[in-house]
Amino acid sequence: MTRFVEPVRLQGQRWVSLEPLLTDHVPEIATAAADGDSGSLWFTAAPGERTADAWVQRMLDLQADGHGLTFVVRRLSDGALVGSSSYLNVDPPNRRLEIGATWYSGSARRTGVNAETKLLMLRHAFEQLDCVAVEFRTHFFNRTSRAAIERLGAKQDGILRSHQLLADGSRRDTVVYSILDIEWPAARNNLQFRLDRHSD
Repeated sequence: MTRFVEPVRLQGQRWVSLEPLLTDHVPEIATAAADGDSGSLWFTAAPGERTADAWVQRMLDLQADGHGLTFVVRRLSDGALVGSSSYLNVDPPNRRLEIGATWYSGSARRTGVNAETKLLMLRHAFEQLDCVAVEFRTHFFNRTSRAAIERLGAKQDGILRSHQLLADGSRRDTVVYSILDIEWPAARNNLQFRLDRHSD
């Protein structure tokens, strides 16, 4: 039986290529995570230099049942692995999925890496998978992530209050955004415009 989301490589034009996550990527993920230390932010689940192995296993477990796919992000200019982003909460009957669990090394931030990563993932979701909607979810206090999602052209659907109980005992209020299939042409133009101007 064919899955709705199958492992696939996505090739960008200027900044990145995306490839499915493998256990072989652990050393490169540890190196990328050490640059900028994304794993130290309390409101994210990004890997740290010492937690790369556990993070990779957790992400592979999440996609084992066909309800997700994690990509590693490889920078075209030097071939370095600089982060990761995932398809999550895949809902084939309703042709919906979420893009999330995104993190980047410090050297990749504020470049064209995120814009081209999201352009590739959104294009695949809308143009190959025929999605009706793509969601983005983030912690209420992750203002950097919220601003990045809004720059993609996603619109806020609402806030799920006390949505998750975190390991430290706090509760996560989750901000939910989405882009609909009818909004994709404008969002695609916006992303392409940003890439043409070499900004993120």
